[in-house]
Amino acid sequence: MDVEEETARILARLRDQADPERAASEKRYLKSDYTHLGVPVPALRKVALASVRRPPERGELLALVHSLWTVTDDGRPLHETRMAAVEILAKRSSLLEPGDLDVAERLVRESVSWAYVDHLAEKVVGSLVVRYPSLGGTLDVWVGDPYMWIRRTALLALLPGVRSGAPDLDRLSRFGDALIGEKEFFIRKALGWVLRELSKKDPAWVADWVGARMDAVSGVTIREAVRRLPEDDAARLMAAYRAR
Repeated sequence: MDVEEETARILARLRDQADPERAASEKRYLKSDYTHLGVPVPALRKVALASVRRPPERGELLALVHSLWTVTDDGRPLHETRMAAVEILAKRSSLLEPGDLDVAERLVRESVSWAYVDHLAEKVVGSLVVRYPSLGGTLDVWVGDPYMWIRRTALLALLPGVRSGAPDLDRLSRFGDALIGEKEFFIRKALGWVLRELSKKDPAWVADWVGARMDAVSGVTIREAVRRLPEDDAARLMAAYRAR
């Protein structure tokens, strides 16, 4: 793969589908300081993933991700090429090795929005942790990181295990206890999101965990957590939350 040539191809295809009106709306919605072209996500994904339809070498993958991530337009990062980098890395995350967790961490630390972080957290970091369980120790450190998006990543990286039916309940409980008092909306939401996904497979565990922490759980977290619980459990927990 000629990384420079492939980056130029992707950028040209994205510019061909630019929609200034959508770009302005998207910037407002994401509260973004980046340059936006206004390319819809399905179209962006199609353009990006054409580059890795056939699996590249690991070095080529990482080089292309770096090249796309660092594209600028008018002196600002370009939203669509950053999104393309994330889509490509997620699609071919099976090529990554344990040391490549550092790459994902760098991208998260350079992210300023859930638009990049959430896919990195679940599809890249989470995928690596499932394949290499010893990397869970890094999540234990991240859950106490000063940077909010790293803390959110530590939580959302548990989703692949939850979805596959092999949840790391010990880590989820510990992370939940560490973060349940957070004032940051995106952390409260992430905790509720993970609990909601777990409730699809183990509603009793979620109901018990939330019920035992009624004095600390936030409204954002509990509303997400009970969304897929049996109706009686959800009503009981919400009544207890309102009455506390």
